[in-house]
Amino acid sequence: MSLVAVAAAVAALVRDGQVITCLTGLPIFRHGVIGSPHVLGVITLAAFAVAAAASKTGVFGRFSAYVQTVSYSATVFFLSISTVTETLTRLPPSAPVVASPEAPVFKILYLGLIIFFFLGVTLQMRALRTRNRGAVSA
Repeated sequence: MSLVAVAAAVAALVRDGQVITCLTGLPIFRHGVIGSPHVLGVITLAAFAVAAAASKTGVFGRFSAYVQTVSYSATVFFLSISTVTETLTRLPPSAPVVASPEAPVFKILYLGLIIFFFLGVTLQMRALRTRNRGAVSA
């Protein structure tokens, strides 16, 4: 089931224009310099590219399904970081929940996202491995 969830998330990301959002967000400079949101956007685009390469080419050989799954999961993870940060520092508009992206609460939230990411990827790798074993023995 976790693979279905990742596939649905990826379809939603692509359908809703997340690649375009990453691209259009790159030229925005709030403080006049390249910052961590820009780096995260580039990393997200790179993860999308790796996932696309894994699904469309044989460059990763028998590991293509694994690379594709981890890469798409990583895009969801990277975009979750941006979503959590932007939501908590901008909403509600009159008094945001968190005053700054550097607030200590984000370390805890990011740790939770990392744990969730690794747990999800681990479960997906197990499911792929089980599926692949079943395909070999059939």
